Amino acid sequence: MATVEAGLQAQIRNIEATYGKPIDEWLAIIAASGLTKHTEVVAMLKRDYGMTHGAAHRVSLVARQAAAAPSGQERDPADALYTGRKADLRPLHDALMNAITAFGDDIEQVPKKGYLSLRRRKQFAMIQPSGAGRIDVGLILKDVPPGARLESAVGFNALFTHRVRLTGPDGLDSELIGWLRSAYDRAG
Repeated sequence: MATVEAGLQAQIRNIEATYGKPIDEWLAIIAASGLTKHTEVVAMLKRDYGMTHGAAHRVSLVARQAAAAPSGQERDPADALYTGRKADLRPLHDALMNAITAFGDDIEQVPKKGYLSLRRRKQFAMIQPSGAGRIDVGLILKDVPPGARLESAVGFNALFTHRVRLTGPDGLDSELIGWLRSAYDRAG
């Protein structure tokens, strides 16, 4: 079964073949145009280069992603979450992610509005920085009763069964790692 990424790469190859330039040249054309708004870039590619709307749309999106990523490296999906009052929580997030990624190399980090979804074959957890000076960890642990620290996620996020409030490195203990590991194992 093809992945979304494989489909996007096929679309880019088709655009390169149809319009006679590699994607890097299209990105340079967009950069040289000085245009930054998606709709303006799409209109320019359609008008000046005869691209179909779908091709122009994809090239514009690729250009926007390339402009957002630091030179030569992929952006960390959590960067946008840890700004302003939440910036001080970034070291705790990094420690949490180090513990989680030790489970295996099959974890996908999917940025959502306000949180980071963690997936294997299925979503198993989420990390959400809070303005209240903590990180909320959402878990999918069906058939596990809530407890004092392992709260029910009712009223927090309907996609998850439990929430753990992480206020500092002391909370990143074997109990939390065990719950995360269990959720990870169930999602495989």
